[in-house]
Amino acid sequence: MCGFAGIVDFKKILTNEQVHLESMTDTLKMRGPDQHGYKSYPHVLFGHRRLIVVDPKGGLQPMTKEQGGFQYTLIYNGELYNTEDIRKELLNNGYQFDSYSDTEVLLTAYMCWGVNCVEKLNGIFAFAVYDEKLEQVLLVRDQLGVKPFFYSIQGTTLIFGSEIKTVLAHPAVSPTVDREGLTEIFGLGPAVRPGSAVFKEISELPPAHLALINKKDIVIKEYWQLKATENHETLAEATEHLQHLLIDAIERQLVGDVPLCTFLSGGLDSSAISAIAARSYQKRNKVLTTYSLDYEDNDKYFKASIYQPTSDQYWALQMAEFIQSNHRTYTIKHDELAYALRSAVLARDLPGMADIDSSLFLFCKEIREDFIVALSGECADEVFGGYPWYTRPELRNLETFPWSNFVRSRKQLLSPEYASLPLEEMVQENYLDSLKLVPQLGYESLERQRTREIFYLNMKWFMVNLLNRKDRMSMANSLEVRVPFADYRLVEYAFNLPDDYLFYQGREKGLLRKALKGILPEDIIYRKKSPYPKTHNPIYTQLVSDMLSEVLQNKNAPLFTIINKEFAQKLVDTKGEAYTRPWFGQLMTGPQLIAYLVQLNIWLESYKVKLV
Repeated sequence: MCGFAGIVDFKKILTNEQVHLESMTDTLKMRGPDQHGYKSYPHVLFGHRRLIVVDPKGGLQPMTKEQGGFQYTLIYNGELYNTEDIRKELLNNGYQFDSYSDTEVLLTAYMCWGVNCVEKLNGIFAFAVYDEKLEQVLLVRDQLGVKPFFYSIQGTTLIFGSEIKTVLAHPAVSPTVDREGLTEIFGLGPAVRPGSAVFKEISELPPAHLALINKKDIVIKEYWQLKATENHETLAEATEHLQHLLIDAIERQLVGDVPLCTFLSGGLDSSAISAIAARSYQKRNKVLTTYSLDYEDNDKYFKASIYQPTSDQYWALQMAEFIQSNHRTYTIKHDELAYALRSAVLARDLPGMADIDSSLFLFCKEIREDFIVALSGECADEVFGGYPWYTRPELRNLETFPWSNFVRSRKQLLSPEYASLPLEEMVQENYLDSLKLVPQLGYESLERQRTREIFYLNMKWFMVNLLNRKDRMSMANSLEVRVPFADYRLVEYAFNLPDDYLFYQGREKGLLRKALKGILPEDIIYRKKSPYPKTHNPIYTQLVSDMLSEVLQNKNAPLFTIINKEFAQKLVDTKGEAYTRPWFGQLMTGPQLIAYLVQLNIWLESYKVKLV
């Protein structure tokens, strides 16, 4: 994995912009600690930072190849999982290669097929190609949005990069947030609208989109969409089909020239990935290393809920023994968890999911001591119906995003100046706009139509937020984390599974469980879903309460331009119990909300946010 930066302007010479490009590229040192490079043309500047995973010598970037007297230059962040398939096709078309890197395959694919190369790609990627012959730049982001891509248009100049901070490093881009951006933070946050980066002058290239820039204009379009079709397979055929797709997706992602491990919580998703990876390793006489996460004394304070019915650690150890992995448990100390809230904000460039972010930041930091690549189980719940809002009628039938059901409660946090922000209106508008885009067959039952809606909302909103979190927390520690359940083939297949298959035997992820028989132990297969672990220890609650209390005592804290100070004090005094509704999804309650406000203040200060 890597990071890139670029400046494009076909109306003026960019010689004087080189220094800005270098400043932008420098923001990506952790994404790419191993190598860096630049490529300059009169109207196009590319910068790149590289984390070496495949072909240390042959994957240098920016990469340039020539054809017909014209140059083609690529900067790329990601990994192709069908590299060899594409390479064979290109060899048959007469192309030659100087390396075995997927970078050269991707660049050559563009030289062969042009913009249509995106139809060939299976992987996680964001990239830019300069085509000297056509005098155009192509920008692309992967189908599910695993890899990030941000940009800003300043006059005739396009400024882009792998992170928000990269774009902000250009002096022409201001860290301005208007009332619409604040409405997004408090209405939809920590999720963001597709295409939004919260900052007024910055946009995000949405998942499955490309942009073409030439002398005339900039055209942005969607190149991949879900399609509603009928699945006529028998249950046995569907089970076999799913198992094949899943094993293929996981095994394709075991490639690399560097050490690889897996996350293993003991839940269905991470256990499936770890078991299939371990079996592949055993065939090569290798032992897989697995990692789980826990918190100091968490077993003493764990409380079961519908979202988190059981603790993970017991199951992680059981699963590690079953697959004979070299298992390591990283136990987070609570003071480290609280202090890492700052690191998590700086990694994400936005206030995020509080200690759900900072714990992942620390976890990735620990893993990076010995590994460069990891596989993780994100996206399975969105794709195979694992969340309660897929199956619980009171959540499934909400006329809003089911993970943001209490937006009205958020208003009590706002200061008088911002109390009129239209939080509910923005949420409802985005919810209804999203529903209009859901592919439907038109003749299915209302229940089936609603399943498609929930699936689509999860994919476009909830899943992208979790993928953003995974990418920023891992890459801030120079760790590449791959997500096999985000293989677009799995997503396309699952979208068209009948409900009685998807929820086979009345269980969330029912068909996935059935497909994993013979791969996982029965007690793991039928274990109730449990989300990413959080701390339940009152020590952490006290730590973040103290941090917010310190902010409260600072008369110049930017937080209180936005936040109702009296209510923030009540949160501190009650250790978060003054706010009883989940802020977002399943986990952000009590101490997580206090930590979120701490993160919000860190963000406003660190990014010198200008509120307009």
